[in-house]
Amino acid sequence: MAEPIHYVDRSDILEGKVGEVRELMRGLAAFIEAHEPRLQAYGCYIDEAGSTMSVVAVHPDTESMEYHMEIGGPRFREFAPYIRLRSIDVYGRPGPAAVRALRAKAEMLGGATVTLHTLQAGFTRPARPA
Repeated sequence: MAEPIHYVDRSDILEGKVGEVRELMRGLAAFIEAHEPRLQAYGCYIDEAGSTMSVVAVHPDTESMEYHMEIGGPRFREFAPYIRLRSIDVYGRPGPAAVRALRAKAEMLGGATVTLHTLQAGFTRPARPA
């Protein structure tokens, strides 16, 4: 079984742009839900002050992440006038193509750091039917 990949990014929302960011995220989330059936979870969160956006995603494997970066890339560019990406943290083992795409996204949206974290201990249980 492939190890899932957990993705977390954080961005500063530029002054007065939180409304635009919320609207773009709604559109992006709907697009991803419709076009990426393998993606296990995807969420956008904005802090109470409306100044920081965090995105959290869970991919079942690196192929899912690579596909996400490929089809999401053009939509990620739409955020450039509204945010500055601070950091991308990836928990798991993305392949080289996914890492290249993550670094390109980080550069495009503000020069964020990309940090890869390797699992040292723990487990993932498969989803149980309801």
